[in-house]
Amino acid sequence: MENKFNTQLSQLRRQAGLSQEQLASQVFVTRQSVSKWEQGETTPDLDTLISLATVLGVSLDEPVSGRSTATHQTETETTFDQPEPAGATTGHSMNFWEFLANYWWALVALAGVIGVFFGH
Repeated sequence: MENKFNTQLSQLRRQAGLSQEQLASQVFVTRQSVSKWEQGETTPDLDTLISLATVLGVSLDEPVSGRSTATHQTETETTFDQPEPAGATTGHSMNFWEFLANYWWALVALAGVIGVFFGH
């Protein structure tokens, strides 16, 4: 059975214990927008989709593809409380898109600094 975005969103929202109104207010849309997404009438734009995943505490894959990455995250997640031993590797090298997803904020800050020094 193929998971569709609308059913995934509804399920994830309920699992998070949120009403449509609560979810809508957290991603800065109307309750009617959330309702239309869950009915399959419309879909959110990319920025809103990222906000939805953040609010629901899931990876972007879960609402889009229905694929849960919780097990994978638990196995490879690095925390500040438990640093990896020296020389340890996860066996997964980061590609450009993963880097961009994880460190977009640093690139924005760097662009701001460059703009201050070389801007008008």
